[in-house]
Amino acid sequence: MSTETETFNWKEWVFTTDHKRIGVLYLIGSMAAFAVAGVMALLIRIEQSTLGPTIIEDGTTYNEWLYFHGAAMILAFLIPGLTGFAANYFLPLMIGAKDVAFPRINAFSIWLFYAAIVLALVSIVIPDSPDIMWTGYPPYSITTNANTAFYVFTVHLLGFSSILGAVNFLVTVIYMRAPGMGWNQLNIFVWTTVAAFAIQLVFIPVLAAAVTMLLFDKYLGTHFFDPAEGGDVLLYQNLFWFYSHPAVYVIFLPAVGILFEVVASMAKNRVFNYKACVYGGILGIVIITGEVWVHHLYVAGMPDWLRIGQMVTTLLISVPVGLIVLSLWGTLYKASITYNVAMLYAAACFFLVLVGGLTGIPLALTVVTVHLSETSFVHAHFHFIMALFAAFAMFSGIYYWFPKMTGRSADGKLAVFSFWSNVIGVNVTFWPLFIIGVEGMPRRYWDYEMFPHFEPYHQVATAGAFLIAIGMAGTMINWIIAARSGEKVGENPWKSKSLEWTHCPSPPGPGNFPEDVVVSEDWTPYDYNK
Repeated sequence: MSTETETFNWKEWVFTTDHKRIGVLYLIGSMAAFAVAGVMALLIRIEQSTLGPTIIEDGTTYNEWLYFHGAAMILAFLIPGLTGFAANYFLPLMIGAKDVAFPRINAFSIWLFYAAIVLALVSIVIPDSPDIMWTGYPPYSITTNANTAFYVFTVHLLGFSSILGAVNFLVTVIYMRAPGMGWNQLNIFVWTTVAAFAIQLVFIPVLAAAVTMLLFDKYLGTHFFDPAEGGDVLLYQNLFWFYSHPAVYVIFLPAVGILFEVVASMAKNRVFNYKACVYGGILGIVIITGEVWVHHLYVAGMPDWLRIGQMVTTLLISVPVGLIVLSLWGTLYKASITYNVAMLYAAACFFLVLVGGLTGIPLALTVVTVHLSETSFVHAHFHFIMALFAAFAMFSGIYYWFPKMTGRSADGKLAVFSFWSNVIGVNVTFWPLFIIGVEGMPRRYWDYEMFPHFEPYHQVATAGAFLIAIGMAGTMINWIIAARSGEKVGENPWKSKSLEWTHCPSPPGPGNFPEDVVVSEDWTPYDYNK
């Protein structure tokens, strides 16, 4: 990060190989995608606030909003924000490394990410804009006039960027840790990021193959998904969810890793049951995550024995997730907690993961999910467990590391007001969707005149969406103001024991550390008990 006395030099940012600047570029790009996708979400809620056409006259435009909202939020905001921004900026600092293993490949990955964002934004204004949701299901994505190629190439660019990042950071953690740093001395965030990159490395090629087959079917005349020619549309769904359910944990794991850093620092406690969290929880998710995708296809037609088997594995993955959450809760035991804005967002995440996790159990059960599948109950569930939980965790991390990146604090009245607007807004928005989901409100319907009694619920949800919009806008404005004129704070305002706070200045300069870092055999990043 540049100091106040330096003038802005765009070449230093465009051609940078500094992992910290690349992390900032990921943050800017992911937040830009978040802002545009948030506008799409607001338009969706406005359209559903009344029966019949509200601001559009047909479902095609509504589908385009859904496509961009889902694709941008997951592929351009959450995954790049967590594994791009947070991993790039802080993982090397946490392990005492002066840089990443492959700086030029790292720089290449950020510009692939920006190319994908530009391609996605262009897809909004072209005449044949994609309206195929973020899933791109055939046969609609093949037979429609929508430009499926934009969807496919966007996924390719983001996937290639993620694979490069995965290789880079896995090599960095394996070979560039500070002398003396063992595997049991790593920050939990480092462990969760390593796990997320391992999942990406295994499963992204499957998604790339699926969308490439989609591209070939539409533009080259192949018939992978055409039943009339021996193909099968369910093949695509299986390939898509074989990646996309593990992608939930690509988002969940770094998000929960951030929470561990915030909670341990603000509670001044060691991480409770560290080894059970790492080897039972984090690595347990990596092992099981490839065996749960079929619960997305329970109503698509399959043998009963397969449904039952995948129901068992879906419920089984709650065991490692439970170990992680119990470790997070246990870290608060006998703590003297500092409640700043970062900790407020972390505390909100405890509630979000509880609601999201508990509402996921009925969706795992075949006898229940047959009735709830494709309803707004699913919509509300995955927003609690994935979208809102991960976004709030990322916001918690930004407030926590803001002094490290800028030397200034972002806490203040606007930050607190925005937090409460966000928390109240998400609950006002999504609890009504749980209720009408149980009563049969379908997902992805732009009009619901057949369910007129659901209109009041949609109106409440739309009011909540505006509260979220106010809170999110306030959050971004607050960060911009704080970066320019926020209160200056010391090198380690949270009194953290982690290397990024104890061994390098705020903000860190080139090479990260003034001198080589060596850690002792009994050192840990959570050594608050001494």
